[in-house]
Amino acid sequence: MTSVNITINGEKHSFEVGTTLATIANSLYQPYSMVLGVVNNELKELSYALTTDAEVRFLDLTTTDGQKCYKRSLSFLFVKAFSDIDKEANIELCHTLSKGQYCIVKGCACFNQKTVQRVKKRMLELVKQDIPFIKEKLPVDEAVKLFEQIGRPDKIHLFKHIDKETVNIYNLDGYKDYFYGYLVPSTGYLKLFDVIPEDDGVVLLCPKKSNPEELTQHMYQPKLLKAFRETKDWANIMGVNMVGDLNEIIVNKEYSDLIRTVEALHENKIIKIADEITKHPTKGRVVLIAGPSSSGKTTFSRRLATQLKVNGLKPVAISLDDYFVDREDTPMDKDGNYDFESIYALDLKLFNQHLTALLCGEEVELPYYNFKKGKREYTGHKLRVNEKQPIILEGIHGLNNLLTSSVPDHYKFKIYISPLTQLNLDYHNRISTTDSRLIRRIVRDYRFRGHDAQATIKMWPSVRRGEEKNIFPYQEQADAMFNSTLIYELAVLKKYALPLLQAVKKDQEGYIEAKRLLRFLKYFRDIEDELDIPPTSIIKEFIGGSRIV
Repeated sequence: MTSVNITINGEKHSFEVGTTLATIANSLYQPYSMVLGVVNNELKELSYALTTDAEVRFLDLTTTDGQKCYKRSLSFLFVKAFSDIDKEANIELCHTLSKGQYCIVKGCACFNQKTVQRVKKRMLELVKQDIPFIKEKLPVDEAVKLFEQIGRPDKIHLFKHIDKETVNIYNLDGYKDYFYGYLVPSTGYLKLFDVIPEDDGVVLLCPKKSNPEELTQHMYQPKLLKAFRETKDWANIMGVNMVGDLNEIIVNKEYSDLIRTVEALHENKIIKIADEITKHPTKGRVVLIAGPSSSGKTTFSRRLATQLKVNGLKPVAISLDDYFVDREDTPMDKDGNYDFESIYALDLKLFNQHLTALLCGEEVELPYYNFKKGKREYTGHKLRVNEKQPIILEGIHGLNNLLTSSVPDHYKFKIYISPLTQLNLDYHNRISTTDSRLIRRIVRDYRFRGHDAQATIKMWPSVRRGEEKNIFPYQEQADAMFNSTLIYELAVLKKYALPLLQAVKKDQEGYIEAKRLLRFLKYFRDIEDELDIPPTSIIKEFIGGSRIV
């Protein structure tokens, strides 16, 4: 067999056996525009060589997987360039910030604007040289020896409890590192980027997903950065900064104290928010809670209400769902489907009339939305509130002023909630907040909504688009941020998620994502005993057993 036949978008092509995906992509598309390949519904790096006939498609930067690949490769380029400038510096890749990858710089003798400029210049030099990212598969014990030699204890700690026999080590111009996930073939693919100084590190900016010819715009987000920093401080206090730290605690059966401490930190934060609302009763007349999917908004809202009661208040909750417009009046999305996540899917005029009347001490008959009929109904449910009764509103549009346009700002207390994951696999492999939320949702959707993992994964891109449009642009307007992440949660969610992800078939749309999440969860040891998790914990909202007193 001297040639292989491949099908791309329904068209047949023939190439020599051993031809790489990169060669094929660059011959059919604009060179370096494609960053990943999919062969028979399996995600592959472009360095992959074809040896048999196959169905092939390519991914560019308009795809989620393409974006992840580019960002990961750019991170490696940044780490390598910084090492060339200062070998003593230690880079920690952290969370997403300002539409980019936030990186903390430690151990640098003199970190300033000039240092950043030197690093960026070095990155551009490496890009111009188009140096390949060389991958080598090593047994775990050999990888451990390698990182012992070059002094990378974070990698060694990760591999100590890893559920894998081999790992992929990448080499960029003599700098060796481990990365969870795929890279582009060479530095020449990384032509568009920027490096912006931010706090005690930098933000790496990548091309826009909507338009890969343009860079994402840098945005200053001090409140979000403060929330992440607070969580990192908590992690330092508990000695759990990396997955290896967590696995060590689990293996030694010392996680009971960790769970209690994490839950106590959550409770302490909720108490502080309740105290802030109580201290400013006028501003706390309307409490608005918003956050992306699977943030734990329901549990948080109930726990906050409990603490407000402890403070002598009598909060009432109003469901925004009951203010949906009649089904036939619901706006449509670009595909011609009902867009229930649009703020205009709500009867804003009626909602604001009711909210204004309640704040003036008037009695209001609240509507009830009949989802089966797609109609708003009235059942005689009336409500009147006084100054001791904060109105709690929880929903995706909570921070958008358009939702409560008739209410003066001095009556509103806005809260943003999200599991802002701080735990890393190691210094150069972060855990995505989005991944944590998706795993939460997969487990919850199966247990409480009858959806399998494939269905949840399939709808996730639509959910994410809604969040990008309706939630994230308003997060810095919050008066308080609550980080709902639990350091131990993925070690608990793992046993619920694994069988659901394993059930996704290779020919199904969500297979690639399911396989990626399966590989990701192998980094975690299981917490089997859940007796120490209180019924008020946010994680109970997803695995079951939630009970808010």
